[in-house]
Amino acid sequence: MVKTWAEKEMRNLIRLNTAQIPCPEPIMLRSHVLVMSFIGKDDMPAPLLKNAQLSDSKARELYLQIIQYMRRMYQDAKLVHADLSEFNMLYHSGEVYIIDVSQSVEHDHPHALEFLRKDCANINDFFWKYGVAVMTVRELFEFITDPSITSDNLDAYLSKAMEIATQRTEEERSSQDNVDEEVFKRAYIPRTLTEVKNYERDVDVMMKLKEEDMALNVQQDNILYQTVTGLKKDLSGVQKVPALLEKKEDDMESDSEDGGSTDDSDSGCKEEGEPLHPKDQPTDTGMDKKERKKMIKEAQREKRKNKIPKHVKKRKEKTAKMKKGK
Repeated sequence: MVKTWAEKEMRNLIRLNTAQIPCPEPIMLRSHVLVMSFIGKDDMPAPLLKNAQLSDSKARELYLQIIQYMRRMYQDAKLVHADLSEFNMLYHSGEVYIIDVSQSVEHDHPHALEFLRKDCANINDFFWKYGVAVMTVRELFEFITDPSITSDNLDAYLSKAMEIATQRTEEERSSQDNVDEEVFKRAYIPRTLTEVKNYERDVDVMMKLKEEDMALNVQQDNILYQTVTGLKKDLSGVQKVPALLEKKEDDMESDSEDGGSTDDSDSGCKEEGEPLHPKDQPTDTGMDKKERKKMIKEAQREKRKNKIPKHVKKRKEKTAKMKKGK
């Protein structure tokens, strides 16, 4: 058994080294003895992260460093540590080195996602003691497993995620830890769509939420497999851009639409009952720019209220086609 664990440790360390995650370099394996590179200075081994003296700013830097190693471990090395904590990391030359990977499992292991949630909770608990504004367990889990995060948008994603974590109040954080976090840690999460038992029911639930114009908040639903499987929050298709950044882009587009002037032509008659756009009204030289901008915003907001959502329109078209076919 010990020989098998030594072999597994060596194999996993090679995978971590290949993924460029700081860890001891395996040198030689003989029977149950594994020789690794020494991490330390002179003859003094590097301390465990648990025993390291960290400033507040260093703690925040290491938190961001470690969660990126966790993501790289999952996405590139295809591994989940399964026992990651301050006891299984060394602190040397301002960096963290991950050790003790003999119990690590591949990311398609039946309990991989369960182990990953425990790792996320351990890391959050440790850095929370240093006053770091940590993500929730679910936010960290989704950062690690989200396939739509790439090297191009990684920094923007982390910046936005940490901004949200920093703005979260003490009351919000404690309520999420006590309720949502505990539920999430214990919930079953399918790793692939073949493990989803009632996909049609889940789609109906998300469509109903959308029709009721309820915010598809990360913390407010019981369907948990979207990020792992690479689907959009509403299950309508593949998530190509991280949902966190997609919201940011939508807000920017909305602001630019509201702030800028429209290029709609005046040709054609207005439908009866349709509100007159402020730009179509006679210009009042006494009206200042702020008031005019406010009127344009209100008119556009009113127009959006009456707009039929795309998914509702498609559903009506589909129903009409089916009736026609019958």
